[in-house]
Amino acid sequence: MYLNHFGLKEKPFEITVDPRFLYLSETHKEALAHLVYAVQEKKGFAVITGDVGTGKTTLVQTLLSRLDGNTRAAFIFNPKLENNGEFLHSICEDLEIRGEGGSKVDYLTRLNQFLLECFARKENVVVIIDEAHTLSPELLEEVRLLTNLETPSQKLLQVMLLGQPELDNILTQPRFLPLKQRINVRYRLRPLSQKETGEYISRRLKVAGARTTQLFTSGALKKIYQYSRGIPRVINIVCDNALVNGYGEGKKMIDAGIIREVISDLEGKSLGHWSGKIFLGGGVLALILFLGALYFYGPPGMWETVQTSLGKVWQLGKTAWKGTGVLDGSFFPLS
Repeated sequence: MYLNHFGLKEKPFEITVDPRFLYLSETHKEALAHLVYAVQEKKGFAVITGDVGTGKTTLVQTLLSRLDGNTRAAFIFNPKLENNGEFLHSICEDLEIRGEGGSKVDYLTRLNQFLLECFARKENVVVIIDEAHTLSPELLEEVRLLTNLETPSQKLLQVMLLGQPELDNILTQPRFLPLKQRINVRYRLRPLSQKETGEYISRRLKVAGARTTQLFTSGALKKIYQYSRGIPRVINIVCDNALVNGYGEGKKMIDAGIIREVISDLEGKSLGHWSGKIFLGGGVLALILFLGALYFYGPPGMWETVQTSLGKVWQLGKTAWKGTGVLDGSFFPLS
């Protein structure tokens, strides 16, 4: 709805993963380098953690797009499975390992045979598990056992765990010490800095075909960073809503005021904000009517007092409704 208004060819702030909009901050570059290193050097076990919305899934999609033809990958994005058999079935299915359903031993046998065949063809096999902090203790133990699939010289399977910071806490528990000791590569994703937040927004606007990437004022960018704390997913949500609001208000640039409105909406404070203004505005209107009645029907000696009071009340009303469009000149011309 706002594309033509802002000179865009497509929406720049969708929350779906699209590699065309990829922006690699310093922390994302470092994390990607760690993942590539883990795969290429067959390190066996890697763990990447980060807060919700920091771009872990985007990072994985980028990694998968950069893997060469000699790498086979299984991406498990919903690890909340009922048992070990379902977990192994998901891995085999994603690696296109054919065979009828069976027990855990059957799946392990077929997976091991597949890995040996890949090893003979000098192919690398990677299992990437997203949302790994939701894995049950039993499945985490199964993950550890998968790294036992190896030859005398190297690991047959590379495993990557991606999860929220809770995963780090889980791995510090004594019962997971054998798993923790097998981790060769580990990295914690950090949110974007204020400078990177501005670069991230400009990057997405440019890819979306914007004639100018200066659609957001410096004040707006500062507000976005303060609210989002540099988390890409939150930045996208705020910016998309800001473009909608800017379009609705007929503005060609997004300023800090629009960002404040968006944040208020997202935090569910808009209704209370307007209710307060309506209540105050209604009270002011009633007071004006009362003073008006005194002006016309009261004793002559009160006229000067009423005129002074009306001026003060009118200014109070203007302050109460400032910025709403009701009393800023679009409905009533005020001096």
